[in-house]
Amino acid sequence: MKNKTLFLVEVAIFTALALLLDILPLGFKLWPQGGSVSFAMIPVFIVAFRWGLKGGLLSGFLWGILQVATGTAYILHPVQGIIEYGLAFTVVGLAGVFSKQVIESMKNKRVKKSFVYISVGVFLGSAARFICHYIAGMVFFGSAVEGQPAWLYSLIYNSSYMVPSFILSLVIVFLLFYKQPRTLVGKV
Repeated sequence: MKNKTLFLVEVAIFTALALLLDILPLGFKLWPQGGSVSFAMIPVFIVAFRWGLKGGLLSGFLWGILQVATGTAYILHPVQGIIEYGLAFTVVGLAGVFSKQVIESMKNKRVKKSFVYISVGVFLGSAARFICHYIAGMVFFGSAVEGQPAWLYSLIYNSSYMVPSFILSLVIVFLLFYKQPRTLVGKV
């Protein structure tokens, strides 16, 4: 019962932190349809690595739902809203697939191995989110530049904030796990 309560509390707190980091102007909000380079995926990655796939997916899903509930979502069509807020933020939690490997390598003080697993997990979550935004961008937003194909516009637009967000998340998540392993994975 204690672990279930701790799980729910941590998911709630880290999800709220993701929303807060997304709303606060800490990142670079230069994109007109809602994309931004921010620290917001980091709490979801932490939950995913601490609690696994279930925790990561739940935290990501709640983060997307909270964006809709708080009015920060940019929705043109219900299906676009489901793809970009219901699905895209949920799949950030796919990083939890590597939870056991991250925890094990941190406990064994294998820094390089933990960096590899964290990198692959953060890449998986970021890439899956990118794919969702890319598809929604192609289908629902088309091209804002005359003569440019929708697929190219969506690729440029979404990669312009997702690639820096991936790099930022990777560096910070790894540094957090490396500098504070006890806090993030329990007794090390």
